[in-house]
Amino acid sequence: MDRRAFVHDATATAAALTMSPLLRMQQSDLAPVFAQVERRHDETVQRLQEWIRQPSIAAENRGMNEGCELTMRMLRDAGFGQVTKVPSDGQPGIFATLDAGAPRTLGLYFMYDVKQVDPAEWSSPPWDAALVDKPGLGKVVMGRGAVNQKGPEASFIAALHAIRGAGRKLPVNLVLVAEGEEEIGSPHFPQVVRRPEVLAALKPCLGIFMPSAAQGLDGQVTITLGAKGVIEVELVSSGERWGRGPRQDVHSSNKARLDSPAWHLVQALATLVSPDGNEPAIDGFADKARPISAAEKAMIAAASAQMDEAAAKKGLGVDHWMRDVSFREALELLMSRPTVNIEGLVGGYTGPGGKTILPHRAVAKLDLRLVPDMTAAEALAALKAHLAKRGFADIEVNMTGGYDPTSTARDALVIRAQETVYRRSRIEPLILPRNAGSWPGYVFTGAPLNLAAGHFGLGHGSGAHAPDEYYVIESTNPKVQGIDGAVRSYVEYLYEVARAR
Repeated sequence: MDRRAFVHDATATAAALTMSPLLRMQQSDLAPVFAQVERRHDETVQRLQEWIRQPSIAAENRGMNEGCELTMRMLRDAGFGQVTKVPSDGQPGIFATLDAGAPRTLGLYFMYDVKQVDPAEWSSPPWDAALVDKPGLGKVVMGRGAVNQKGPEASFIAALHAIRGAGRKLPVNLVLVAEGEEEIGSPHFPQVVRRPEVLAALKPCLGIFMPSAAQGLDGQVTITLGAKGVIEVELVSSGERWGRGPRQDVHSSNKARLDSPAWHLVQALATLVSPDGNEPAIDGFADKARPISAAEKAMIAAASAQMDEAAAKKGLGVDHWMRDVSFREALELLMSRPTVNIEGLVGGYTGPGGKTILPHRAVAKLDLRLVPDMTAAEALAALKAHLAKRGFADIEVNMTGGYDPTSTARDALVIRAQETVYRRSRIEPLILPRNAGSWPGYVFTGAPLNLAAGHFGLGHGSGAHAPDEYYVIESTNPKVQGIDGAVRSYVEYLYEVARAR
């Protein structure tokens, strides 16, 4: 049997035995579309490979215009009638609409930028988009952006091609907004979404969803009802601004008589957290943080009972949770706790051997994660006030990106439709209050739109932000869908959104 068809056929057969007559009829109606998915497999893979081969790194301003233009072409080819490049003070966004004449409209969020790479760390060059055999998993496409987010997005685009290829009209209208700065904290995305014509198109949407490869290696899927917010900042300590220590690197023997901007930064950093580094200690930072509710605790307890703690630790490469808490407590912390994290710390000489200098400048890159009722603006203000109060007003605080948290109701239609599609694939999804990571969904879930939002999609990938990022193309693991299964899930989701009550 064709490996691409194995998981789908086995799942469909099992599901058909327990489906209601109405659902069996609906599945039968989609058979011509699913046939198109199989027929267009090579086309789908090649489209994804073309997309990965175009670097689009906002942090380096590399390939951004080309990446935007390629994304716009792919959207036009998929049937979007209006595809417009939207200027911002940074990288351009994209606004696209597909009017199918349907009663309902669904919103979509895409990103076309990716993280930086160090090719020396990769087993396959990050821009080759090579097809690689991964033992125990099957054939994967390897490259930067493979799973975050070009693989899932390309799978959704393939679903539109399959529906049209089967001679069908899309069951819902689509409004898509894309950006090229997600990986640097989406500093200008509000400028894109809040244009009058974009807001007007989004207003009638039932909700927003972001394509995602949601399956773990065990086939399990988690639905999250929101995401933490984040601010990314640089703290810069320098002799020039401090007025103490050197204004240029000097010989380290002078430490006997000079202040050190690097130690000044380290002392400032130490005030931001508890002595063990685990609890935020910024004055006022978490004052408005919404405590985790009883319902959310119950949700987490139920999920933790079904999840594999050993696999979670192995995936992270760790042996212990913070303070050796239980798995359930670790998940509660992950969902509910604001954080202060050092991403990078650089000062002076970092090359081979030693270089006896007293550096005049040191930089720390931080991210601060936010939970509901906190805001990015208030977190930044709290950080600046905290430093000033403790004698560190000279340290520059440069926010490079960030946004507020998101929350969506458990009974929102876009969430209920996800559950239905997963269960139709014989998967009982885990429900968690929020994703510990972040995305700029606040522009949709907050005023003035106040839309529901979520992530959806079958399929599996891993390595986001890391070397050897991959997305499964043909799965030999019966618990995990390949790219065709992911495409089918998007087809089903569109039809489910159209008919859900």
